[in-house]
Amino acid sequence: MKLITHNMLTSNILKGVTKGFPLKIKADKVDNVSVDYNRDFITRIIPRIEYDALRAAVNDLGLNESLPETMPEAVQQDDEFLKTMHKVLLEYEVEEGELICPETGRKFPISKGIPNMLLQETEVS
Repeated sequence: MKLITHNMLTSNILKGVTKGFPLKIKADKVDNVSVDYNRDFITRIIPRIEYDALRAAVNDLGLNESLPETMPEAVQQDDEFLKTMHKVLLEYEVEEGELICPETGRKFPISKGIPNMLLQETEVS
């Protein structure tokens, strides 16, 4: 699971969950894969990224990437920041681990890079 995917997942479909984002990551295995840099894609996706959640995910995983406290105002012109965002969003893959709901503690397993967000029948609202 890439961090771009993590940034879009939530557990708010569980009964009574009002704050199901961002999911905490507990990783057992993280791979670093090379992905060709696509500046246009990164500049278009950045407005859709919940930046604080991404920074929390980077910290959860203990990645050695330095993201500033706040997103730079002139993102389009900051090539170094764009390249860092590309690396963080697309090159780190959580292969094994779990996602944890911040409100209920419900754990969703990640196996072979795929998060299992399926709910039990009793959890569906």
